Amino acid sequence: MEAFEKWESEIRGYSRAYPTVFASASNARQVDESGRSYLDFFAGAGVLNFGHNNPRMKRAMIEFLEADGVAHSLDTATTTKRDFIEKFAATVLEPRDMTMKMQFMGPTGTNAVEAALKLARRVTGRRDVVAFSNGFHGMTLGSLALTANDYFRAAAGVPLENVVRLPFETAPGGGVQQLADYRALLEDSSSGLLPPAAFVVETIQAEGGVHVASAEWLREVQRLAHDVGALFIVDDIQTGCGRTGNYFSFDGMGLDPDIITLAKGLGGYGTPIAMNLNKPELDAHWSPGEHTGTFRGQGLSFVAGRVALEYFDDDELMNQVAAKRETMTAVLDDLAAGSDGRFEVRGRGMMQGLDLGDGALAKAIAKKCFDDGLLIGPCGTGGRVLKLIPPLTIPDEDLGEGLDILASAVRSTT
Repeated sequence: MEAFEKWESEIRGYSRAYPTVFASASNARQVDESGRSYLDFFAGAGVLNFGHNNPRMKRAMIEFLEADGVAHSLDTATTTKRDFIEKFAATVLEPRDMTMKMQFMGPTGTNAVEAALKLARRVTGRRDVVAFSNGFHGMTLGSLALTANDYFRAAAGVPLENVVRLPFETAPGGGVQQLADYRALLEDSSSGLLPPAAFVVETIQAEGGVHVASAEWLREVQRLAHDVGALFIVDDIQTGCGRTGNYFSFDGMGLDPDIITLAKGLGGYGTPIAMNLNKPELDAHWSPGEHTGTFRGQGLSFVAGRVALEYFDDDELMNQVAAKRETMTAVLDDLAAGSDGRFEVRGRGMMQGLDLGDGALAKAIAKKCFDDGLLIGPCGTGGRVLKLIPPLTIPDEDLGEGLDILASAVRSTT
């Protein structure tokens, strides 16, 4: 680790939690340069839904490179981009009767959120945007204004404005009644409140602590947004692309977002890509080149992302996710049952969280897991929640071994 400690910025974080030098990776395992294998329940913070070095994607990417495919294209038209667009439309949009426009931007989730904010403000002519407590939407200034975590916000150095903060459904004061109260204030001409440009919400607050919203509450957020002339924006950056057992985290909930932000698992292989789905009548408000990005035409990402979409040609992978969820929750529920009410399990699909109620304890357990060969990360307020987001393709035996390491670490540390 000497080179990293000597030359790399103090900003580095994950390398402090995982103090080893990784040399190779395959599906749900990473191997360090000494040859030690680690099970990966972190999966690139949710990027690697289809595992490290997915062989189907790797083969397609190698063929693309050997054929001198266009690796960088800005927003010019390429065969690989067309293949991705057509496959996404056929696999995701058309079966859901969605006619969204695909907007590509800089290849990060925070850039997708920034673009969504720009469009919402352009469409409505309003500045303020509603975001929710415990939410996380990115590190650039607009996204950071939406993000609730004080530690991240403090690094901005400038005011983070034009955001109305409401409690998430599961937070103190949150729920349908709170939305009704906010509606009443917006309808009161003497309240001093102006209607917002948009409501931006995660159906599951991943980084915020794996807080899960109900379909009823989400539908009420959407209804309120549309009743006051605001856009309803779903941030599906970490929870989309199959993570919760459906392609979108909100599938089957009766929701019709105006904008959907996607990134992380969208590229399949871990190569960077971000994309917003905008309703056509909203997308028409853009003028050419108003939101650009040098790396918005990533050829490798289009190639691997198209292969990733093949996993949704049938129900096999999503059925596996449902079965693995049962395996995960059985272990977590058992740990919670033995905690005398101290621990809580939350999640959906293969995004599960074990709330230990104590950030120091969660950090100690995560360290014990690392020492025993498991990569897992804390999240939520004070880092009190251990988040489990292994690759969706993790073999059953690896999933079981990782859960055994976690259970042993929890029991030996508490």
